[in-house]
Amino acid sequence: MPEHLIYEIMDGKPIYYKGYQEVLAGTKMFSEIMGSSALQSFIVAYVQRLLFKELSEDDFIILSSESGLHLDKRNNLAGDILIFDTITLPIEAIDEFYVHVPPKVVIEVDITADPTDVTSDSYIFQKIEKLLKFGVEKVIWITTQAKKVTVATPNDDWQVKDWHKDVEILNGISFNIGRYLTQKGSPFA
Repeated sequence: MPEHLIYEIMDGKPIYYKGYQEVLAGTKMFSEIMGSSALQSFIVAYVQRLLFKELSEDDFIILSSESGLHLDKRNNLAGDILIFDTITLPIEAIDEFYVHVPPKVVIEVDITADPTDVTSDSYIFQKIEKLLKFGVEKVIWITTQAKKVTVATPNDDWQVKDWHKDVEILNGISFNIGRYLTQKGSPFA
């Protein structure tokens, strides 16, 4: 299996990009499966704008674009938006490798992986649990088809909300996907 088709490593097992089988069959190019949908990207950009506007660069580092997290030798995961405080991830620690310290918050939009051995829900829950055990304080997972937002914290306080509800990220900063898409005139609201 070509290594470039691996999206993440979980429990020592490769998890491939969604659509990797079409690449292997020659019906799609790798470049056709590795990107996010326009809706995913639009939502990520919306959340990033809120964060960049509200969070001080002196206190927080925001990484995005499927940033890599090295949890341990058997787990390398990716995240759409990772929020670190600068004490945990000082600028001197940013290099060309995966980050090896837990962010405060991880925000995911949909699934870029093809979890062939498990259902999509199982994949989401397994990844959330791994992130929380790693030390992440909050995981927020937005699913565009279901129009739901899962919010998970280490104290087993997991909530699934309609995406028309306000969801707090941290420090009083909230988003509301449904309201935002409605305001923008999106048919996906």
